Amino acid sequence: MKIRIAQLNPTVGDIDGNRDRILSALIEAEESGADLLILPELCVLGYPPMDLLERHYFREYVYECNKEIVAETGKTALLFGSITPHEDQAGRKMYNSAILANEGKIRAVVHKTLLPTYDVFDEYRYFEPNRHFSPVNFKGLNLGITICEDIWSHENEFQYHTYDIDPARNLKELGADILINISASPFTQKKPELRLQMLRNHVKRLGIPMLYANQVGANTEIIFDGDSMALNKNGDLAGRASLFKEDHIDVDFDTAGVALTPVSGTGHDLSGKEERVFHALKLGLHDYVTKSGLGQKVVLGLSGGIDSALTAAIAAEAVGPENVIGVTMPSHFSSGGSVSDSEKLARNLGIQFLQFPIKKIYDTYIETLDPVFRDTEFNVAEENIQSRARGVLLMALSNKFGYMLLNTGNKSELSVGYCTLYGDMAGGLSVISDLYKNEVYRVSRWLNEYYYKREVIPESILTKPPSAELRPDQKDSDSLPDYDILDAILRSYVEEQLSPAEITRQGHNPEIVQWVVRAVDRNEYKRRQAPPGLRISPKAYGGGRRIPIVQRWTPKQ
Repeated sequence: MKIRIAQLNPTVGDIDGNRDRILSALIEAEESGADLLILPELCVLGYPPMDLLERHYFREYVYECNKEIVAETGKTALLFGSITPHEDQAGRKMYNSAILANEGKIRAVVHKTLLPTYDVFDEYRYFEPNRHFSPVNFKGLNLGITICEDIWSHENEFQYHTYDIDPARNLKELGADILINISASPFTQKKPELRLQMLRNHVKRLGIPMLYANQVGANTEIIFDGDSMALNKNGDLAGRASLFKEDHIDVDFDTAGVALTPVSGTGHDLSGKEERVFHALKLGLHDYVTKSGLGQKVVLGLSGGIDSALTAAIAAEAVGPENVIGVTMPSHFSSGGSVSDSEKLARNLGIQFLQFPIKKIYDTYIETLDPVFRDTEFNVAEENIQSRARGVLLMALSNKFGYMLLNTGNKSELSVGYCTLYGDMAGGLSVISDLYKNEVYRVSRWLNEYYYKREVIPESILTKPPSAELRPDQKDSDSLPDYDILDAILRSYVEEQLSPAEITRQGHNPEIVQWVVRAVDRNEYKRRQAPPGLRISPKAYGGGRRIPIVQRWTPKQ
């Protein structure tokens, strides 16, 4: 039996476009002689559809589209993810389902059992869980069909909770010859290794092969990496698809020998952490711009620092350098390098470069405020005027020409509030907000050394001490701990959710730990007003981290 696993890039809510993409994949599979085509979870809707699911007319349109897809099936059977109605009066209105069809008819419908409600997932809000298990017979083969979380039951990156149901084991015990999982599993930096190990654990534990189809592409802040694969019962890979692009793999299943053999599939070799991060953010930005319809061109401020340099490089690769406008806006406190380094970067990337000095604008603000600011010390108020003046200019370009403003802030600074509301926090998308400062440097150096193989991000940007340049001779180190220390504490507190006492026991200064923790907690109000950011860690700021702004819980040492 020839089986094709195809990873598609659907757009949330583009039901007609997603349907056409599915049918194109079906035609190609039929032409290749495939007996079965397997597609990802909710590929008719795109993932995550969120509260679109609450609209009855949206659901009804999807159900009609399901019928259209089924009607187009022929000899090649199609297994695809969508929603199906839950007819009982009690419970939720729909299931997250896998539909198996061929010859224009539905052969089986399987519902998702485990509905995640942690991090970016909120599926129990919408879906009724499956409560009945049965393998699906297809051409004499018993298919154990599962959907995403059904096989992540005890092996998530962070164990938020465990389940008392093991769908994979249940299906094996009921006679499944092979496990199939259709998925919309988001990318994190460690996910490819964790995913492979999780699948291997299943097949070795249960002694049957596994076919895994995962979504690729990005929808809002969530990036899906694909990485679909087929594994034999001993855990050997029979095929593995590419990361970060639409792809497919073909395998032959010998039912007598219960073995998979590869037919085609390119596989992937993106083994380096920095390489994966770059390609993930490139895909995330590309899909955000193209799928949102917010404009083809992007604009960003170029400060001469590393954050804006990396953001510009990602943008040039994601949407093309001809569609990127970089703007430098020197003030009284800008170093000479802030302009020259920005200009050199723009030239190296081939992007448009504009210069708008803000000295006169800043002086006008100060003159206007003089009646109330007079006889007070220069402080963060005067610093932030500069940032907000820059934000006004960038938003003016965005409004005038339809450019989308890219935010250039990193996770280290966003965590502790080292950023300005309505200033450098402005933007339609925050590209590197889930990268700590040290990761920004590592990805930037990787770009020069391995991707460009030349100095595109100027060495002067890579080596200068980071500075906001909002006061004379300012350095980040004046206000923040060393980034090596800060990033380690932040990772422990934000992602691993350790207490200050546990972090201190790792060898960190307790006073610094307490300062970082307090800074993270008291700046939640700022992050709530930040633009959406591309997610590449298991705990990013945004919809997956729900912390109250008004609260009095203060972790103790």
